[in-house]
Amino acid sequence: MIFGKAGFGGAVADFEAAVTAHDAKRSGKAFVRLQETFGEAREPELLDGGPRLAAVLERVPPGPRAVVAVLVGACVERGADAERCAPGVLAGLRTALEQAQAFSEAWAATGGGAFPAPKGHEPGPELVARAGFDAAVGWSTLPQWEMAAVAMLNHPGVRRAAGSRGEALRLLGAVERASGMELKSLDHALLVLDDEPLVALHRASGTGYLLRISGIGDNFQLHTLLADALIGGGHVEGRAPSPQEAAVCRETPGQVDTVGSFDLVAPDGEQIGNEGAPADIPVVDGARLLVLDEPSCRRSWPAGRFLPGMRGDVLLERTLDPEETERWYAHVSSARDATR
Repeated sequence: MIFGKAGFGGAVADFEAAVTAHDAKRSGKAFVRLQETFGEAREPELLDGGPRLAAVLERVPPGPRAVVAVLVGACVERGADAERCAPGVLAGLRTALEQAQAFSEAWAATGGGAFPAPKGHEPGPELVARAGFDAAVGWSTLPQWEMAAVAMLNHPGVRRAAGSRGEALRLLGAVERASGMELKSLDHALLVLDDEPLVALHRASGTGYLLRISGIGDNFQLHTLLADALIGGGHVEGRAPSPQEAAVCRETPGQVDTVGSFDLVAPDGEQIGNEGAPADIPVVDGARLLVLDEPSCRRSWPAGRFLPGMRGDVLLERTLDPEETERWYAHVSSARDATR
């Protein structure tokens, strides 16, 4: 068999044709060439290759499928259309999670014990013997599917279109509970909110604010950007983040040390941890409702983005008038109200 054009573009064309024709020998050779030529791929090859590989992903055999998904994610990170690539990758993620759930059930049913670390390659004979090939592949390739899926979910258009994120979260939660494993980047990416209304009540000043949050990976990032909008914007007193601290929480690469400006508190008085996500903030009357208390202790951390490929922001829409603010405070527990 004589292959087509050299380079990544030629490898994509050969792989696409071989997979479509169910030619295992040719697709195996083209699969190797995909990996060998990706590093030298030119921009047009990446822009074209990502969607083409994503379109045939479901027809790729289970073993190499996750590697091809990672290549699609790498194409997206270098400019390929995420919205065209995402359906194939996210469908593959759901299949892998279903298989991983089957693996965890089979593992428990065949003697249990410590779960093997998923190492991102085809499983060994012991795993296959205990769970079956497809289930073992799903488990073993989870880190690769996480990498590929997060590359898609970094893009707001993908997040808006990914109506099945809830199902992926359900499957991921079942796998994590059964196995004790965590895929934190995938967890947080699937929970990201966009154009989400947030009401923040600043207890010390008795003021309230309507904000809108998008692309926030965790509450450390939210904390810094809230402080930038409210303290940096001159609306409340406290420690404002530096411009550099705020910038790395939006889209500038890197991290900058920062110090906390608030305690983040739920309406019932429970602390909301910086380690969590904005999705942890309760919804009240159609908006996330958050109380900002004076910091109870000094907390410091490296400001930045938990999901470094995702742009985040907190926009202040308006200051609530006193009557609105009081209506929102009516949802805050009496124990916390007494300290206002």
